[in-house]
Amino acid sequence: MKYRPEPIDTSGITLCQEVRDLTELLARNAHDIWARQRLADGWRFGPRRDDAKKEHPCLVPYEDLPESEKVYDRSAAMETLKAILALGYRIMKP
Repeated sequence: MKYRPEPIDTSGITLCQEVRDLTELLARNAHDIWARQRLADGWRFGPRRDDAKKEHPCLVPYEDLPESEKVYDRSAAMETLKAILALGYRIMKP
């Protein structure tokens, strides 16, 4: 089987500043959801990822993540926001 990812085309989507401001909040939230699940599964902080020991260096507060990890979370959040708009939905602050 040859897997070819085909994400929603967001190339024509530009986010307004108000929606872009959500990116950091959503990135932080995604990290917290991931960390909560890892901890619930018995993982703990460790200096390097070790699946056998269930240790991971990113089991820290979002603020303490390396910038490379924050960039990954921000990118996923931003692409999700763009995909929502590309699908025709609107994002409005209440």
